[in-house]
Order: sequence, then C-alpha cells, then structure tokens
Amino acid sequence: MPTENNTGAETMVSSSTEIESVDPSEAPDETAEPTSTATITATPDLRLDPEDWQEWPVVPTVSANSRAIYAAGLEMGNDPTHFSKAGDCQNIPTYFLSIFDDPDQYTLGPDYEYLQETIDHFSGSFSRESVATAGGMNVASVLSHYWANKDLCESGESPLACELRLYQPSIVLISMEESWGSNNKVENYEKYMRLIIETVIESGAVPILATKADNLEGDHLINQAIARLAYEYDIPLWNFWVAVQPLPGHGVLEDGFHLTHGLNDFSKPRNLKQAWPIRNLTALQVIDSVWRQVNDLPISGN
Repeated sequence: MPTENNTGAETMVSSSTEIESVDPSEAPDETAEPTSTATITATPDLRLDPEDWQEWPVVPTVSANSRAIYAAGLEMGNDPTHFSKAGDCQNIPTYFLSIFDDPDQYTLGPDYEYLQETIDHFSGSFSRESVATAGGMNVASVLSHYWANKDLCESGESPLACELRLYQPSIVLISMEESWGSNNKVENYEKYMRLIIETVIESGAVPILATKADNLEGDHLINQAIARLAYEYDIPLWNFWVAVQPLPGHGVLEDGFHLTHGLNDFSKPRNLKQAWPIRNLTALQVIDSVWRQVNDLPISGN
C-alpha cells in the first residue's frame, strides 16, 4: 500500500539526462552567455517527527492523503455518517463513547457545545457494538477469523474485515491498549498494526491511530511504533497519552493499565481530572476534527 510519505507528503523529484557524444568542432563558444537552468527542489516534509511523538498534539491535523482516502471511500459507497471502533476492553460501548447517543448520559457545557453537531452527525455510531472490538482483543486477534462473530461474519472473515463490510464506515478509530505480553516483541505489534491500517485504507475509511495511557511494555515502545506508523502512512494520530499526562497518576490505576473513572459532565473541571471522561471527550474532539477537515468544513472549538 503506497503511502502519502511516498506520494505526496514529501515530493521526491529525480531526473536523468541522456548523454550524447559531441563533435569538438561544434563545441559552444566559451564566451557565449550561459543558458539558464531550472532548479528542482524537493518539497520539504513539514510533518511532525515521530521520534518526538510525546510533543504531538492530542487532536491531529489531517493531511491531503487522508482527504484522498476519505473521498475514495465515499465513491466506494462508505457512509459519511458512520465511524467504527477497533480495539480492546477500553473501547467497548459500556465505557467508551456510547454516552453520546444518550443525551442524559453526558453534559458538554459551554466550552464543548460545539461538539453537538458531530454527535448528531454520527448518531448511532457511538453506542454501536462493533464486531472489531472486544475485551482481550489485540492487533493479532482483530485480524483472525477465530475471533469473528459467527452470527454476523462470513466464513473466514476477520472481525475487522467483517466490521468494515457490515457498517461501511468512513472513519475507523483504532485503539489497541491490550498488553502484548512478555514473550512478544514490539515488532510483532507493529507488523499486525500495519496490516490493520492497510485493511482499513483499502476499504476507503480513514484510520485514526491512538496512543495508549499505559507503559506496560516499558520505554513507551508501542506508542513509539504507533507514531511511526501514523507518520509512515500519513494518517491521523489521537495522542491520548498526552491528554492524560496532567492527571493524577497520569490517569492510570495502580495496576498500571486500567483508567481512572469519573462522570461525563464536561462542564465541571473536577470531572476532567479522571481518565475516562478525558478519553471520551478527546476521542469526540478527534472525530469532530477529522470529520470537519476531510470535508473542508469550518473548524470549531477552542
């Protein structure tokens, strides 16, 4: 799968010149004025360096590559009012995003009331039971037909492929926090995540990658890999890790994995000191921003 890094984000221009033999008697006059020569300069790559992923913003800026993926997906029949989730237990509707399909379960407050338009636009997607999301799901199992819902998915179809076929989303939020295990290397995580990204792009949906709050693997190796892939494929990154850094315990319980709980009343600052309200709010902000940017709509909010 070619990426924006190869096709647009950094334009690499090369040229070759055929060398012909020249008769010395026809050599140009050394006193003649030199002819002008066009200088070809590569377009500078102004994207953020993945090595500096901890400095990346929570809400991303969308590239021309993502706009092209989105437009191609609409031509393929994807629904502009649908987004899907692919992930583990931190992405199931019980805790994540489903509140936005029930006005009694959240309060935006004046600072975030601009997000209501996006809530209305994607109504139904927030609480939908994605077949690519389950407790214990990881980057390998979401690609395995053994994890597929046998009542909804076709024979041999992976949970991810099944979700893309059933719901035809235009955007897919990919958030894999599940610990990869001590016997596996980050290279395996990256290998499977690459397949996930390419599968989503081939369906015409815009993948949004998410960093995770925990650091169970040590040295933030998985978040580094996620940032590298976001850069390589030139796709949006939801930097959730940055969002929880100001929180007590960085938003993580004593087990080092599960997130701290709070009320989804975003009008009260005290509720924004816990990770789950921040997770729901920033995910909504990212969906809002990506949707607006790929459609060239005015950017709202602060």
